[in-house]
Amino acid sequence: MTVPAAGSRAPDFSTRNQYGEQVRLSDFAGHRDVVLVFYPYAFSQVCTSELAELRDRPDLLAAAEFLAISCDPMFTLRAYADAQSLNFSLLTDFWPHGTIATSYGVFDPDRGCALRGTFVVDRTGIIRWSVVNPIPEARNPDDYAAALASLTANP
Repeated sequence: MTVPAAGSRAPDFSTRNQYGEQVRLSDFAGHRDVVLVFYPYAFSQVCTSELAELRDRPDLLAAAEFLAISCDPMFTLRAYADAQSLNFSLLTDFWPHGTIATSYGVFDPDRGCALRGTFVVDRTGIIRWSVVNPIPEARNPDDYAAALASLTANP
């Protein structure tokens, strides 16, 4: 399992969000920077705290398109987004199971879920920053803010 390096092209994908709408990474090319936030499980404690931190950071959500990706089914993601008042896209990597996470090197086949991987993808589709944490270790949203700020400082 290889995590794509900074400076490489982000693997494109197409899937559905919590509302059943088709989302394709390449649709943001030329328009908006994207932050891909892979997380293991909807409704789990660490994932919920991480996504709630994003929800509560309008500065971050305004700076880029945040796409949170898990291997949960679409209907689970809808219930999760509604229960947690998450106002950004939650994308399903349910079927084929883990395909998107695998393309980013963050799928754990033994657990059947994504690791905590985050990728900042610029408007040209290039990965500019990434971090992969073990499943129990939460990420720091200030790191996303710094990575996004570096994009605007060095366009």
